[in-house]
Amino acid sequence: MNPSVSLITQNHQMRSIISMLGKITESDGTVLLIGETGVGKEIFAEYIHQTSNRCMKPFFKIGLSALPVELMESELFGHEKGSFTGAMSLKKGLFELASTGSLFLDDIDDVPLNIQSKLLRVLESHEFMRIGGTVPIPVDVRLIAASKVDLKKLVDNGLFRRDLYYRINVIPVEIPALRERKDDIILLAEHFIKRFSPDKKIKISKDVEDLLVQYLWPGNIRELRNIIQRTVIFCNGEITLEHLPNEIYNIGERPSIISSCMNCWIEKGMNYNQIIQCLEKNLIHEALHHTSGNQSEAARVLGLSLSTFRDKMKKSNPGSQSNGNQCCENP
Repeated sequence: MNPSVSLITQNHQMRSIISMLGKITESDGTVLLIGETGVGKEIFAEYIHQTSNRCMKPFFKIGLSALPVELMESELFGHEKGSFTGAMSLKKGLFELASTGSLFLDDIDDVPLNIQSKLLRVLESHEFMRIGGTVPIPVDVRLIAASKVDLKKLVDNGLFRRDLYYRINVIPVEIPALRERKDDIILLAEHFIKRFSPDKKIKISKDVEDLLVQYLWPGNIRELRNIIQRTVIFCNGEITLEHLPNEIYNIGERPSIISSCMNCWIEKGMNYNQIIQCLEKNLIHEALHHTSGNQSEAARVLGLSLSTFRDKMKKSNPGSQSNGNQCCENP
């Protein structure tokens, strides 16, 4: 089975996840994808379906967060003609349409409690009734659900049914945020360049690469994809700093610590490597200051592994500074 979608990565954690997915090919167990918005949960769902023994069967997907609550039950389970005002004809729901195949329910954390109880019944009995129906309809569906939050916390707060949580949490897959797999950022950027500009040879300048890797990517892979898509429209041969959008490179909106380091470049003539060392030293100092010296927390704030943070800390020796901007004042 060769999936038409690919999971592009060189990250060790991601490779472990893909290896684990390869072991559930013959399973019909419900998969729960957990990850921030934009990490690629839909791509994972398609990959799981296409590498499963249901790959030649239907695959349907729906984003529940964008669906009005009053339409959710009809979209999932269908309705009979005349079952409510506006039901002018019979409508098959996604469970019925996806039978023998797979159904991906994104943002299952946004499903109201009354729909949750109906989902539970379908998963336990493998049958359902359309709205207004009187005859149970058998269904054979492999469910893939996704959540952008920790469902266990919703369960503890009474916002998600405990029995449904344990019913869908059969094969949990936690997808790391892009800031946690920095070694994939440039790889993915180059992939999107080829995807959106296949006829142009475009490279990424070194200073842009550095900024892309340092950026925390709150929108994850979706944000990276969108930025590359619009960047390649305006660049000619090489993506440079002026092609980056404000959220990546806008000194006027960055914290004063970064603006201070830029002053070293503009006013004091420091070169690129000196600027990077200056910025890195200040960021480490400030992270330690705001976490009261907790190195693990400081590393997390900066999106670094603890070992990488400690290596950089040794090189920068932030403890020798009396304040975060000393190197900018006294390079």
